[in-house]
Amino acid sequence: MKRSIGLWQLIGFAATSLGGTLLHFLYKWSNESVFVAPFSGINESTWEHMKLLFFPMLVFAFMQSFYFKEYGTFWCIKLKGILFGLLLIPVLFYTYNGVIGTSPDWINIAIFFISAAAVYVYEARMLLNENPSCISKKLAVTILCIIAVMFVVFTFATPNIAIFEDPLTKTYGIKKITY
Repeated sequence: MKRSIGLWQLIGFAATSLGGTLLHFLYKWSNESVFVAPFSGINESTWEHMKLLFFPMLVFAFMQSFYFKEYGTFWCIKLKGILFGLLLIPVLFYTYNGVIGTSPDWINIAIFFISAAAVYVYEARMLLNENPSCISKKLAVTILCIIAVMFVVFTFATPNIAIFEDPLTKTYGIKKITY
């Protein structure tokens, strides 16, 4: 199994990249449907870009977990990886934006792909580690579920905090609800 970890992580990166890219446009493609809003990007805020990374990674993790049953620390590694990616997006965005003062689209796109790649490399290193730490598999899955619920809730009940603000429209969260 250790020899195939790199391949799994490469597939995960590809799936996350494709899934996140599709989710970026899905809300608009669906005529701003309330049913796709919780899982897709509804605006250009940093939070919504974090959502684009989270959901494809979570779905891939569930698929991958069937093949990684021998790894008792699998869900702890996935939690750490996803948290790393969710932290990396705002850190990179606000760092470069603070330094250069503007937000070119190509850099925002690159941040998404760099974050996804960094997560899968990080996870591969932890999967290859002989003794990665893990407090509780159930706790790791519970935390991932809580994060998923937060993404859904904050789609509709968005705090007026900078990370949630759409830099293009200066609005927060979902603008209208369409069924």
